[in-house]
Amino acid sequence: MKVKTTVELMREAARVARLAGLRIGLVPTMGALHEGHLSLVRAAKVQCDAVVVSIFVNPLQFGPNEDLARYPRNFERDCELLTKEDVDLVFAPSVEEVYPEEATTYVTVEGLSDRLCGGSRPGHFRGVTTVVAKLLHIVEPDLAFFGQKDAAQVAIIRRMVRDLNFATEIIACPIVREPDGLAMSSRNAYLTPQERKSAVVLYRALQEVERRFDKGEHEAKPLIAVGKEVIAQQAGVRLDYFEIVDPDSLEPIDTIRSTALVAVAALVGMTRLIDNVRLSPSNPSQTT
Repeated sequence: MKVKTTVELMREAARVARLAGLRIGLVPTMGALHEGHLSLVRAAKVQCDAVVVSIFVNPLQFGPNEDLARYPRNFERDCELLTKEDVDLVFAPSVEEVYPEEATTYVTVEGLSDRLCGGSRPGHFRGVTTVVAKLLHIVEPDLAFFGQKDAAQVAIIRRMVRDLNFATEIIACPIVREPDGLAMSSRNAYLTPQERKSAVVLYRALQEVERRFDKGEHEAKPLIAVGKEVIAQQAGVRLDYFEIVDPDSLEPIDTIRSTALVAVAALVGMTRLIDNVRLSPSNPSQTT
């Protein structure tokens, strides 16, 4: 496995792979890798000839009072995990390499970027789309792999790729969960033992919404009320949002007539966690 730390070196390595006729897969990450990330790597290995994993804690997607400084970083361990997965290239640039001094250009997907997490984290999705656009431009992958846990991010990146005519296909892979249902996240490392137990309430709330949906309740308002009620019963958990939206436009929906995204975000102690499930009248209980 080769590690590239500059845009020039990464571009050259990707160019060599393309000239050899290899199908390139990109897995963008912020490091602190867990089984969820590795599932993306494995999906990329199945569908591509060469796999690039980027490791970059992107400052643009963190707000002024968020956890940029303490975000978990363990580059050596990450590289050990990726070596075991037989990854071909790791792109690990510095902040200065990705954002040259006095850079003033950003990528914003209007409208979508203000929904779900964008409502409570202004500028977050602008940071995501800017760095992902840069990675797609540098690596020029055939496929890029993202986790469905970040469903809003997936929808926004797909819209950006469509609107800006990137040749990359965006692949969303299923959520990977702990045995008790908690969605895997690098931020889970922040949780105290008690908070870790409380955090499972996000998935419990989504499961209860699924049960009500399977029994015939397809109106969003009562389903949202059910989810909020479950979370309200758990001490130490403060709800940010619980919404049912179109999975592509992220617009709220009133009645579930086709596939819908049920998305939740909450603070468990001081740690912000997200989760979601997809519901479809023709195929209920599609837990992602």
